[in-house]
Amino acid sequence: MSPKKTPKVELTLPIIPDMELAAIKTAEVVAKHMDLDEEKSAEIGMALIEATINAFEHSESDSGNVEIHFVIQGDTLVIKVTDKGRGFDQANVKVPKIEEKLGSDHKRGWGLQLIQELMDTVEFESSPEGTTVTMTKKK
Repeated sequence: MSPKKTPKVELTLPIIPDMELAAIKTAEVVAKHMDLDEEKSAEIGMALIEATINAFEHSESDSGNVEIHFVIQGDTLVIKVTDKGRGFDQANVKVPKIEEKLGSDHKRGWGLQLIQELMDTVEFESSPEGTTVTMTKKK
């Protein structure tokens, strides 16, 4: 019997408004293929929206694209969101203070913390050549 191929989906999204919705639709199909429940599928979707929007907003990428790879490894979904932007130092990203955000017009800034709470594991690799966020969710 030949070894089963690892299912993999690759998306290249241009940085244009609402394009993260294409990533969400793909994530829903992959989650359904894995028989993930609705809650886990929703968590993946929210984390993916955050990671994709972060790449759109902060990468300052010359390529104008964000790559998203979905790989099913056994009972684990691995998602990588990669941009070719300027990178960032995770140590310099401060967790917002809830009191300040409630009264502010700028409610964003929770992305990294939210991603870490929604997914099973999250790793950030960043350099001046770009950033990759690797997230996993077990079945």
